[in-house]
Amino acid sequence: MKIAIIGAGWYGCHIGLSLKNNGFDIKIFEKNDDIFLESSTNNQYRLHQGLHYARSSLTRYQSRDGFLRFCERYPNFSQIIEENYYLIPKYESILDFNTYFSIMFSTGINIEKLNVNHIPKYLDASKFEGLIKCDERILLNNKAKQFFNKELNNVLYKNTKIESCTKENDKIIINNETFDYLVDCTWGALNPINNYFYEPTLLLYYQTKKDIIFPAITLVDGPLWSIYPTDKAGIYTLSSVTHTPIGLYNSKNDAYHRLSNISTDEIDIKREHMELEVLTYFSEFQSYFTYIGPQFSIKTKPIGKVDDRHSSVVRNDNVFSVYSGKVDNIFQASDYILGQLLEDNDKQ
Repeated sequence: MKIAIIGAGWYGCHIGLSLKNNGFDIKIFEKNDDIFLESSTNNQYRLHQGLHYARSSLTRYQSRDGFLRFCERYPNFSQIIEENYYLIPKYESILDFNTYFSIMFSTGINIEKLNVNHIPKYLDASKFEGLIKCDERILLNNKAKQFFNKELNNVLYKNTKIESCTKENDKIIINNETFDYLVDCTWGALNPINNYFYEPTLLLYYQTKKDIIFPAITLVDGPLWSIYPTDKAGIYTLSSVTHTPIGLYNSKNDAYHRLSNISTDEIDIKREHMELEVLTYFSEFQSYFTYIGPQFSIKTKPIGKVDDRHSSVVRNDNVFSVYSGKVDNIFQASDYILGQLLEDNDKQ
């Protein structure tokens, strides 16, 4: 079996390596000059357990299981955070603390319930109902890139755009080369997808001013914010449920166009709004952090308000379309594709 994989982010590389290690003949096509140059790197560097997703049980369960599998399969590609807190504000969260805790506890996520006396000293404790401490990790994407570039070196084709992709009889023809199967990891760049939208996003990078290791802080669930460490010491990202998105679009090209035309003034306004959100709970934020610059990316989300980010794969004959969720969900996608191919192989 000869298999084409389009897109060399976390999903394309992990699926590709899984298939390669199981003896399949694969080629991975990447339009950029290196792997992991889009959403796989341009994110919050967070390896999830599912704690963001009180309104999506499927995302929670996939992240819970995927987190453990990721730590086992790729132990060198994430870093432990000593202090990682999720807090429930009294007035802005759409869930009360006990409801949030019950959802996460019943999901089987390993969490520690703390009282308000444990709220980090930087925050205004009077504005929170409670908090939990949990194990999440920082993704070490540069180490992962080095690994996949080495392991996939002889099957990875960078700077290769898909000029043509057609189906003839039982074969897939890509750039005049014939394949038995196609795995599309581009989130609809090749084919339109229904019931999803593209969301250009803006995260902000900050550096700590003081010689401290700042905890990871996430406020849930609702129009709130998160400060999370990156793989570089002292560098953090600030994200906002309300202000990180910069539009909703039906096509990826429109989302790219929006990002390419964002102005400095618009970034400054977004930054002002995001910092004002933080200052409500963390009045000394600007004395602890200095702004460095923006990070741009594109998220793909299902239409609806449940905040569903689970991973799924849709098979149409010999084409697998990967609807990637979080990085910790890569195993769901690779397991399904590998299982289908092995089953097809047994039938031949």
